Amino acid sequence: MKKRFLFIVFFITLGIFNAQDYSNYQPSATMINDLVHTKLKVSFDIPNEKMAGEAWITLEPHFYPTDSLSLDAKGMEILKVTLENGKDLKYTYQNSKIKISLDKLYKKNELYTVYIKYIAIPSSVSQKGSGAINDAKGLYFINPRGEEEDKPTQIWTQGETESSSCWFPTIDKTNQKTSEEIYMTVPDKYVTLSNGLLKSQIKNSDGTRTDYWKFDKKHAPYLFFMGVGDFAIVKDKWKNIPVEYYVEKEYEPYAKQIFGDTPDMIDFFSNLLNYPYPWEKYSQMVGRDYVSGAMENTTATLHMEKAQQKPGQLIDGNLWETTIAHELFHHWFGDLATSESWSNLTVNESFANYSEYLWLEHKYGKDKAEEHKQEEKDGYMYGKIDFDKDLVRFHYKDREDMFDAVTYNKGGLILHMLRKYLGDDAFFTGLNKYLKNNEYKATEAHHLRLALEEVSGKDLNWFFNQWYYGNGHPKLKATYSLDESKKLIKIEILQTQEPKFQFPLDIDVYENGKSTKHQVWAKAIENNSFEIPYKSIPQLVNINPDDILLCEIIEDKTTDQYIFQYKNTPEYHSKIEAINKLADVQISNKKALETLLQAITTDKYEGIRKLAISKLDETNPTVKQKSASILEKVLNTETQTPVQAEAIKQLANIDAAKYSKTFIKFSSSKSYSVKAACIEALLQTNKEAALEIINNIDDKNPGDILMNAMAKAVIIAQDYSKINLISKRLVPLLFTAQSQEEANTYFSAFKDIMSGDYPMATKNLVNSIVKIYLQVKGYNSGEILLEMMQNGLQLKQQASTANPTNEALQKQMKLITEGLNKMK
Repeated sequence: MKKRFLFIVFFITLGIFNAQDYSNYQPSATMINDLVHTKLKVSFDIPNEKMAGEAWITLEPHFYPTDSLSLDAKGMEILKVTLENGKDLKYTYQNSKIKISLDKLYKKNELYTVYIKYIAIPSSVSQKGSGAINDAKGLYFINPRGEEEDKPTQIWTQGETESSSCWFPTIDKTNQKTSEEIYMTVPDKYVTLSNGLLKSQIKNSDGTRTDYWKFDKKHAPYLFFMGVGDFAIVKDKWKNIPVEYYVEKEYEPYAKQIFGDTPDMIDFFSNLLNYPYPWEKYSQMVGRDYVSGAMENTTATLHMEKAQQKPGQLIDGNLWETTIAHELFHHWFGDLATSESWSNLTVNESFANYSEYLWLEHKYGKDKAEEHKQEEKDGYMYGKIDFDKDLVRFHYKDREDMFDAVTYNKGGLILHMLRKYLGDDAFFTGLNKYLKNNEYKATEAHHLRLALEEVSGKDLNWFFNQWYYGNGHPKLKATYSLDESKKLIKIEILQTQEPKFQFPLDIDVYENGKSTKHQVWAKAIENNSFEIPYKSIPQLVNINPDDILLCEIIEDKTTDQYIFQYKNTPEYHSKIEAINKLADVQISNKKALETLLQAITTDKYEGIRKLAISKLDETNPTVKQKSASILEKVLNTETQTPVQAEAIKQLANIDAAKYSKTFIKFSSSKSYSVKAACIEALLQTNKEAALEIINNIDDKNPGDILMNAMAKAVIIAQDYSKINLISKRLVPLLFTAQSQEEANTYFSAFKDIMSGDYPMATKNLVNSIVKIYLQVKGYNSGEILLEMMQNGLQLKQQASTANPTNEALQKQMKLITEGLNKMK
């Protein structure tokens, strides 16, 4: 599953938060009975959000003989429990468990099938899910009564972590594996999707249709999936395997622009792992109001609606490309070889996270992959909230807590270190061995270590003990001096953290413009000293140049050395480190500014060009004078639209009035990022022009960047004809406000909505506040959001008091109260 982590910069304070919980040991689930096969027949009462189900569950004792069976079944009405032959079985149903007395003592390898007739009522389920909210209902009915304008009616399921048992009885644990077949009866106007292949479709006399899906291989219960809705199905293929994209019909023309790399991804990963895609088809569906980012249901991935993009977004880059790769890679790491417990979630999610790097490196080159790696590292490093959590975590309060920046971000970075330490051949051969050893089984991190050790011949206990079963990362202070008489560079690496780490470390030494790579081994001690020979006075000593070692490092380099570093080092990390340092002295150091400007015009990678533009301090007259003509040229010659957009932002900082006509001209760009930059630039001097651009945008879902710019403009203009647009982006805008004056403008819009009768805008605000609050709970920003919601309720109560016959206001008050309850 791809979690969309939210890191809000404006209000969050630093400090340890949500540290590892050592009070609760979380064992692997004891296996008494093993699932063998699951057969389901389901039909839906969509307006009442219920599902009628029949389940035939085939099992066998795991090892010891047993005469009882315990099944997970949350939020259900149980109507009948029998053996397959119709013989009634005694059972109790309480605390979300069906405890069944079997008709006899069954022994290992002795199969039996239990039949259960039931009604699933997901609205009655309350358990923690994605984002810490009690939303893990397993089965979701979207706009079931058609009450929300411009939102389709859909049904989809979400099994991870243990929510499949909200829609069918099962043993809802990751160390279970079962084949499946599902008969889904739905209104004939809808299409369906499930795991495996669609075997038949039968139209019924009542206007419904029964689709039969069959999945012959075995996977964990949390990977079961059903999807229902009015989707266009766009067909593709990889070799002889069907590949399909289920999108809303509005996005049918763009489905292959969004998902069309999927066959190439399947091919790349199959070859890289030397293990062909192991399933019989691959489908991807986009669901409304999805509770996470995406989910790797075997052969039937579900994505959130952000995946659906128009050409105006796609021209800036497919923002969902890495998520598409992530969920696909799970079909080897997670679906094929599955974490045997949530404690070992790293063998699922860390691999899927690292697949994003692998795909970007393959398709776009190393700079693009390294830029993504830096973003992942920033996500782990920011706020220090996860530093004392182990990667493999046997102690935690709630299994949902495992889905964090350690399991995802740090885990992927650890795999990158492991790959570089072993070398590509040994690493990927080891992954192949791990997959073959554990295919269709439950697995853990020790299995990974053993496979890699067997292939490489290297002991890896030291690595796994500190990176998998330990926490933190090296915090280093590096200094060096020259012994000119012996022609030696003396380097000292001081570790300031506990515990100490051991690690290989790359050090590049530049002499006469050329580099020599040295690798040293740091022991798990406080102070490591190394001596490296040189022939001529080194121009640069570059430690950890490719940022392979996950660490924080303090060095003492001069501005001239950082200029040399930018101009001569090939590594993305070394270049952006230099740019960031040079940006700090651009006003006082002429050569530093010249180097920044050089990066803007000559760097081969667009990400570095964009970064260099963003670092210009346009409050300084000298920077303005020297950069203006360069930015104008960039705007007219740059081929990458995100770089153009960054240039527009900086030209607005230089002189928004002077470039007003330029902004109007470029607002006709197909690029949504360029259009958004133009709107925000025009807000400073020509609000009417900005609003005119917005009025000509007919895309109702143009993505966050353009939506933010549009919302900001209409809020400033107090154009409440677009109140629903405002409400969708108001809270994110508040958290990124650049001044108190701007923040006050957003607070004023919030008060206006909460003081009036705006049903959809109120719902959008409540949903936004709750979603963000549950990600920043415990920080200052969380307290601000809680106070906002409480104030909103008071304002709505005042409006209701003034209009006592207005039932809509009563419903809005109830909505806010429900939101407050979720925030408790």
